[in-house]
Amino acid sequence: MRTPIAILIVLLFAACLTSPAFAEDAVTLDGPRGGWNYSGLVDRSNETSVAYPTPPIDRGMQKNRTLIEGHLREVGNRRHPYNLVVNGNAMPLYSGDDKRFTRHYAFGGGSNGLEIRLPDGKVGKRVQYYEANPNQVQAQMRIVLAWDAPEAEVDMHVITPDGQHAFFANPVLNGGGGLDVDSVDGPGPEMFTTVAPMHGVYHVYVNYWGSLGPGGYSFDQSVLEKPIITTRVTIILNENTVDEKRETFVVPLRKITDLVLVKSFMF
Repeated sequence: MRTPIAILIVLLFAACLTSPAFAEDAVTLDGPRGGWNYSGLVDRSNETSVAYPTPPIDRGMQKNRTLIEGHLREVGNRRHPYNLVVNGNAMPLYSGDDKRFTRHYAFGGGSNGLEIRLPDGKVGKRVQYYEANPNQVQAQMRIVLAWDAPEAEVDMHVITPDGQHAFFANPVLNGGGGLDVDSVDGPGPEMFTTVAPMHGVYHVYVNYWGSLGPGGYSFDQSVLEKPIITTRVTIILNENTVDEKRETFVVPLRKITDLVLVKSFMF
């Protein structure tokens, strides 16, 4: 006959197996696979995989991107979206009507953590991804932008100490660095990365550029489902090292054409 303690252990074990806190059927992750990866074997930067709601635009020099793709149990809604967390950088995750999602991300070398959280905050999927490509070095500076309205198009602008301006029309800067991902297909991410930042003052802006409706991109604010959208900008120095430092800013945008200075900082 089992003791009460043994029965309690069995019940707790059964609860863990059925708990939605880490439900295997909540999220299917097709890529990247957990474990050891070597992205240098194949350059997939020109793949035309469909993202939500339109295919990503390749600006021409954004390489070393990895596709994060999979299937959600339910379509993430505007009020309670799923969340994609990469190396601690959280961003809303939505899907198409078929419940599939596709996001591009520029991973750094070494160990990377990827997690998908359900709308209630519980973990749906978690993988550890190790980038073994020796040409994929760690970013000394990375700036990540995401927002909570997939029908809105938001752009990040970064002004470097020498006066260069990284944005959608000028994604790659002289001397290296620039936008790795310029997302025009939903709630981000947009990412500015440099492995050798120059010393001086950087300025980070976000711009509420436009909206996406049945006829494509426009400046019609009536198609937006939220009167205020929320952007999240995270500045990371020495990502995935013992010297990592990060700072996150939550910035509301109220109307198309809003241009907001998020942060000026010295490197």
